Amino acid sequence: MSEKVLLIEDIPVEGSKPAGGVISVWTLNRPEKLNALNADSHVALKEACSRAESDDSVRVVIIRGAAPLPASEGKRQKPAAFAAGADISEFVGKNSDEVRPFFENNAWEKVWNMSKPTIAMVDGFALGGGTELALSCDIRIASNRAKFGTPEINLGLIPGGGGTQRLANILGYGKAMEMVMTGNMVNAEDALRLGLVNDICEPEDLEGSVMKMAENIARKSPYTIKVAKRAVRAALDLPMSEGILAERSEFVALFDTEDKEIGVQAFLERKDADWVGN
Repeated sequence: MSEKVLLIEDIPVEGSKPAGGVISVWTLNRPEKLNALNADSHVALKEACSRAESDDSVRVVIIRGAAPLPASEGKRQKPAAFAAGADISEFVGKNSDEVRPFFENNAWEKVWNMSKPTIAMVDGFALGGGTELALSCDIRIASNRAKFGTPEINLGLIPGGGGTQRLANILGYGKAMEMVMTGNMVNAEDALRLGLVNDICEPEDLEGSVMKMAENIARKSPYTIKVAKRAVRAALDLPMSEGILAERSEFVALFDTEDKEIGVQAFLERKDADWVGN
């Protein structure tokens, strides 16, 4: 890669059990392009997903955008951005045969399919592929200056990273249609009202709010967290009756784990659970 498009910082979690747990913070690092996702970004994100998936110390992943660079003299300051869409220059002159391999092996699905919990920290613009990346995460927390949108319609395109499906699941049919067919942006307050984000806060409070939630999750049993994510995800793919059966199967199986016994005994003894992770 010609530039380091993704920065990764692993932050230790005090009190995590088993010991050594970290929160892995991934920063999309193309501030001069409002962190727009290009081919290198996808490669870096996919590699980061594979690394986090195989690393037992990683308990939670946070994805964020780099802060804008200081404006040079006489230039306007660029706005904050999570990821302001795709790098459209890479679409020029491409036909379906050329783009299909990229979209069949993309970072959005790699993030979506991770077993580790993921949180999108959204400050500023999250447009197009940026909205889709946020939607690929389990939880979204945004600043009150965040804006979401799927403006692909203005390019003669539609969302191609799962946006049509995930928006319909989260917002419902009508609002998803409105976002996709108008390309209009949704502000942070409306995003919260619609359930597109879990919470909003002042920009200066965003990192603290996200880290607080990530630390909370990171101190739970890492095995049980994976099971919880799998069970909730089943609701997206299965009819209710089948989802109830899937949940019951996951719940019952947890009674054969060490962490279930540790958690129950810790509750009865009014102490913190000393998880072992299985």
